Amino acid sequence: MQTEPTRNLHDRIQSLWYGEDASPSLLMGPVLGVASGGYGFGIRIRNALYDRGILGIRHLPVPVVSVGNLTVGGTGKTPLVIHLAEFLKEHGSKPAILSRGYGGRPRGPVEIVSDGRHVLSEPAVCGDEPFMMARRLRGVPVLTGPERYRTGREAVDRFGADVLLLDDGFQHRRLHRDVDILVVHARRPFGNGHLLPRGPLREPLESLRRARWMIRTGPATDDDGEENPQAFPGCGRPTLRALHRPSRLVRAAGGETLPLDSLSGKTFSAFAGIGSPQAFRHTLETLGCKVAPFLAYPDHHRFSREDLEEIRRSAAMADGIVTTEKDAARLAGMEDSLPGLLVLEVDLHMEPDDGILGRDILEILESRRCMKEQERT
Repeated sequence: MQTEPTRNLHDRIQSLWYGEDASPSLLMGPVLGVASGGYGFGIRIRNALYDRGILGIRHLPVPVVSVGNLTVGGTGKTPLVIHLAEFLKEHGSKPAILSRGYGGRPRGPVEIVSDGRHVLSEPAVCGDEPFMMARRLRGVPVLTGPERYRTGREAVDRFGADVLLLDDGFQHRRLHRDVDILVVHARRPFGNGHLLPRGPLREPLESLRRARWMIRTGPATDDDGEENPQAFPGCGRPTLRALHRPSRLVRAAGGETLPLDSLSGKTFSAFAGIGSPQAFRHTLETLGCKVAPFLAYPDHHRFSREDLEEIRRSAAMADGIVTTEKDAARLAGMEDSLPGLLVLEVDLHMEPDDGILGRDILEILESRRCMKEQERT
């Protein structure tokens, strides 16, 4: 169960990293500054060793597309990976997804989450996001493991994958990638601009130059609903806008699909343990749903029996309970503990939707295949 002090600590960290007043206390400021400086020094040294070829980068025999971010927490990487997997499959490729499997306890160095036909793992073993992708995608193998080269070889040799998608792969520099895509929040893409632990940045901002594409996700408005043009500084990279739109409403137990307007005009208790839980609340409200109450948990939160009891109590006066697809993945096998639980699924929509990102990736894949053919001859 998530205690109140834990929630308060999580809220304080988020306020420090993303709040309007992002200044640490006089006591903690110097401590966090020193820690961030040491962390940044180590990251810069590591990147320099890779940039100069001192640390080796391994190559797989097929093209690799990485989707990642520069900050801690959720920015919408997984929906983009799903979007790209479906796009590549529709255009004749045989993609496979490689994930680190954060939060899971794998049974070996490579965990086969899905062979493209059947889900072969469970969230406690593979992690919630790989499990969610495996349930959503058909014909796309999903594998997890800490060493992406090894999982990539397995995907190629065992499943015949001809393109690999790295979920959260921007920092995994040991593996060569043909395309690096960075996903950032539209409004405050880099939080307070500081490295961990004073801020949410995993890497210094100069690392932006490694990205081929930037994708802005989430609301980009201020408190008055006005677009904030200063929210995303120029980075010299092609930038697209991605919106997460509700696509299906599903009963967690049984899988029955309901119309989205089933939420309109009703009061639902809602909960989310994702990177941006308030974004989920906003999505429900745009569908005409009154959210009362709303329970927010940290990203990748593992729900205990006590948590489920708390959620049930919160829904006593509501018309039902609704959660995210990612949270539903972590509740696999426990759906009966929350009778009537609904799951809101979302899809990614790119703006401008002219296929420019997809065409660019297809051109790179074709170029890579042509190079391999020339090498053989």
